[in-house]
Amino acid sequence: MRSMLAAAGFAMLAAQAAVAQTPLRTAVDGTFAPHAMPKLSGGIEGFNVDLAEALGKKLGRPVTVDTAQFSGLIPALQAGTYDFLVAPVTVNKERAENLLFTEGYLNSDFQFVTKKGAPLITKLEDLRGKVVAVNKGSSYDSWAREMADKIGWKVESYGTQTDAVQAVLANRAFANVAGSTVLQWAAKNNPQIQLSLLHSTGFVWAIALRKDAVALRKDLDQAIECLKADGTIAALHEKWFGVKPAAGAVSVTVDTGYGVPGMPNYDPTPHAAACRG
Repeated sequence: MRSMLAAAGFAMLAAQAAVAQTPLRTAVDGTFAPHAMPKLSGGIEGFNVDLAEALGKKLGRPVTVDTAQFSGLIPALQAGTYDFLVAPVTVNKERAENLLFTEGYLNSDFQFVTKKGAPLITKLEDLRGKVVAVNKGSSYDSWAREMADKIGWKVESYGTQTDAVQAVLANRAFANVAGSTVLQWAAKNNPQIQLSLLHSTGFVWAIALRKDAVALRKDLDQAIECLKADGTIAALHEKWFGVKPAAGAVSVTVDTGYGVPGMPNYDPTPHAAACRG
């Protein structure tokens, strides 16, 4: 009898070890710098690539990161191709009704850049009568146009984000508005531009999972909490964006539940993260 129990115990341990070594599958848009972008030596690098590696270490499991167009990532997740999405996914009500999300790891805010030495923008109204450059078709394009009558700025759209920044450098626009992390990275690498007003949207980026992945959501949520607590996410923020997270930013603030507060499928159950590695 004892031998049978021992054999069953060994089999269970072997099965658990096999699961621990099974890679978790995830993906990013490999053209979204500085979150994921090609390396000159081959492969990809970026904030979210490093985040995937750090999550794997906390979970004690390997993580494989594929690249694909962003438009195909959520359908591929729902089809079972991926276990979760480490690509930046903005959490909104519609998405949260159809997916599970971990707590946020970055604020999804807007930021303005201007030419080096220009007066700093302290409020949106400072841009009254000025030209704001945007990437055509982006969420920043539609937002800036929606605000045009209220603020009194003129919006000029450009084919790429690079072209929008170039418009500022060429004095065709006073400022460019885009995602905060994208512009923080741009300012870090281009001394001719400077960061200006940060505009909060109230949204965050979080890891997306299928609605049936409740256990994995809990594991990933706790791993993110551990990476916040030990300073890993803050260090990646400074490495890739060139600035430290602001006090109270979601990248350094641990939530007591699972998911994004105020969104569908948020689980408010308090817990203590079991951190490893």
